[in-house]
This record gives sequence, C-alpha cells and structure tokens, in this order.
Amino acid sequence: MTSSPNMQARLVDVAKVAGVSMKTVSNVVNGSVPVREATRKRVLAAIEQLGYRPNVAARNLAKGRSGVIAFAVPQLDRPYFASLAARMLDEAETYGWTVQIHQTGGQREAELALLTERQPVRLDGVVMSPLQLTPEDVHRRDPALPLVLLGENVDQSHRADHVGIDNREAGRAATEHLLSDGRQRVMALAPGPNLKVERLHGYRDALAAAGLGVDEDMVLATEGVRGEDAELTLGRWLDSGRPAPDAVFAATDWLAMGAIRALVLRGRKVPQQVAVVGFDDIPYDLAILPTLTTVAPDRVAIARLALQALRDQEPGGEPVRLRAPFSLVVRESTAGIRRGR
Repeated sequence: MTSSPNMQARLVDVAKVAGVSMKTVSNVVNGSVPVREATRKRVLAAIEQLGYRPNVAARNLAKGRSGVIAFAVPQLDRPYFASLAARMLDEAETYGWTVQIHQTGGQREAELALLTERQPVRLDGVVMSPLQLTPEDVHRRDPALPLVLLGENVDQSHRADHVGIDNREAGRAATEHLLSDGRQRVMALAPGPNLKVERLHGYRDALAAAGLGVDEDMVLATEGVRGEDAELTLGRWLDSGRPAPDAVFAATDWLAMGAIRALVLRGRKVPQQVAVVGFDDIPYDLAILPTLTTVAPDRVAIARLALQALRDQEPGGEPVRLRAPFSLVVRESTAGIRRGR
C-alpha cells in the first residue's frame, strides 16, 4: 500500500504495512517504549514508504514540550564530533526532536551557559561532550532540564547521566595489539596533562599485564590535540638521541597521524620499525599512507543511548552510566600484527 498525493498517510496505514499494532508504531515514533530493533526497522521502512509524517508540533504541545534539544561539542571541525553530530541528527528523527548544534570551544563559560541561561527556544534536554564543565556546574543547572554527558572528561561526581565507551579497556586493547607482535618499547602520546587519562590507564594496564615496566618517560604529553603537536613532541624525542620506540599508542587519530609524519621524516618505516595505533576512527584514517589502525567507538550506539537516556530521565532520578561498544580496526600502520579485539 502507498498513499496517494492527495491522501496523507495515517498511523493505521503504517501499522498495516509494517504488520504491527498502532501502539507499536506510536512507540517507535514517540520513542516512549523500547521496541525490538527488527520491529523498529520495519516500522521505519513503512513510514518511509508511505511518507508518513506525525504532527510533531501538536504532539509536543500536548506534552508541554518544545520538541527541541541541544547537542553541544567542543569543535565541529573535528571529524569525530562532526560524525557524532550526524548520528545524533539521524537518531533524533526517531523521537521527533529538532536538534540545535552548539560549539562550545571547550570553554567552561559556553558549556555552563547552555545549562543555566535562558535559551531562545525552551529546550527539552541537552546532550553535551564537555571539556571544562565541573560537578558544581552540573549541580547548578535547572533540575527540570534533562542532561546527558558524553566522553571521557566526566566522572561520577558529575551528577548527570553519562554515555561513553570503556576508554580504559579500549586503551588496553590498543596497547595489547601492539605488544602481540613483540613490540616492547611502546610510547604513549596524549594531550596533557589532564586529558585522555583513562586511555593511558589502559595503556599502563597492558604493559603491566605483559610483565613490562611502565617507563613514564615514554608517556609524552603534547601541547594540543593537533597532528602538528604530536609531530613536534615526538620529533623532539627522536632528535634527542634517546632510544626510539618500536610502537606508539596515540590517544587520538590526529596525534597518531602527527606521530607517523615525525617518524617518516626521520627515515623510520611504519609499521616495519615502528607500529602506530590511534583512537577515534575518523575518515582521514583511510586517506593517509599507511592507513591507520585505530580504536573505533560505536557512534551510532552512543547517539542512540544518549537520546534514550534523555527521553527516560526523571527530575531528581539517580544518574545512569551507559556503555557503548568499541572495536579495534586493524589497518596498515600495524600490518603484520594479527590479533585484534
């Protein structure tokens, strides 16, 4: 069945095409009750086939909502955050939400303003990847404003729902991958000194489990998150005459790319002499030579879990911490290393 140009598809039409009840269609459209993934996809396919469009404005008015949420990230020109924003927009359609995208620059004032200042449109909730937001800032927010925090720069003292991957386990998996090929002088690169701490804990865990001492001189803090920051930091190490690493675990893909550049410019072959693993699985990983092995967070799952948490949040409720999966994507920068996770 398809709807004609002169006849608007109804909820009952979608239910008939999908072979489900009207209540199930409503649950998928409103995001009010979890629906099995296979059923959800069938309903969404029927919605697309029929061109069904719920009256979002009327529905939100009846619920006392605006239908608008905010998604805030430090920088939109970072591929990881741009990709995550796209996934957030995709998933928000399921709930009938319009998403305002905010760029905070990683500044506390901008992050705090979203939680405490009046916005042009009343928000039904905020999803934020913060860099500077403090637990006290979270406490000061309007308790009626649903909030979900993302990423590694959040701990249990931030009394808010949190969605992220297990960064410590991911850092361990990346380092174990390097050690599995017999690499023993594994260097770590991270923007420092206080960022990506859990990833570095995982790096240390893997070295300790392998019976290797952790040489803290091999944990290098870069001045920023750009590739050139890693190139400069690692370049200084290599030019100093100290023993070169035979592997590098970089806490972001940008840093990994900068490390590869520093190595290649000094005549070291990747991965034959130095294997390199990054973190984030950004699109540029496939455009460099060699292509970059990396930890890939499941961004679809992160977006979906964040919006589910936003939908289900009750004022004064106990915060929840949700884990999204990750995988290790093996490419040419560790060619010859076979074991993955």
